[in-house]
Amino acid sequence: MSLFKRGPRVAVVPLSGMIAASGRSAALNDAGVAPLLEKAFRRGKPSAVALIINSPGGSPVQSSLIGARIRRLAEETKIPVIAFVEDVAASGGYWIASAADEIIVDPGSVVGSIGVISASFGAHELLARQGIERRVYTAGKSKSMLDPFRPENEEDVARLRVILEELHVVFKDHIQARRGAKLPEDRDLFTGEIWIGQSAVAVGLADAVGHVVPVMKDRFGEKVRFMRYGIRRGLLQRFGASILGDALSQVEERALYARFGL
Repeated sequence: MSLFKRGPRVAVVPLSGMIAASGRSAALNDAGVAPLLEKAFRRGKPSAVALIINSPGGSPVQSSLIGARIRRLAEETKIPVIAFVEDVAASGGYWIASAADEIIVDPGSVVGSIGVISASFGAHELLARQGIERRVYTAGKSKSMLDPFRPENEEDVARLRVILEELHVVFKDHIQARRGAKLPEDRDLFTGEIWIGQSAVAVGLADAVGHVVPVMKDRFGEKVRFMRYGIRRGLLQRFGASILGDALSQVEERALYARFGL
């Protein structure tokens, strides 16, 4: 028997950045975070898992996969999960945060944006002015839906709105299942609106204002130990082997953060 009793452990998993399918080195996705979450929940019997979230959102499917994995591991191991929001947990970032048992925010954290967005551009007039003719051949009338190089079609827009609404329902159902008992019955929080810090607590989208170290010390004592599990970039990525792809991803991610004034 050890003469010195070691303090309780808290596993810390940073989840930062745009949420997107695999293939982008800086993006959050289920394949990338799965091994980190497995280690965080199963290694060393932690007293809690703390998710440090800083994400403006992205892929609804990857958000769902990550959130579902967090819930499975929490239920299998019986370990509580607390999400600590840094700058932003919006859209898909909030989807992931809501998979935790509690959501704790900074006074300046941006939270919410429970909605679905599709953004594109229209370049058909530019092509026409340059004398360029767009030629597209398909089997299936909807195969080239919303082609940005052709004039917008009202039927395509109507179909897109149906798709977005279906995704919105899935998002709302998830939040209702995770936070429903804490949300006000007389207010619609699913409009895409965002809240800051204490305001997010007031409407039930977060539970408290605080930070990971003092909150965990308050719950588990001054001797609590923090075990950090972060995403490791490969050697080629660290030395810029995918410069163009990373640069494009950074532009897209910067645009997502800019929507929230960050």
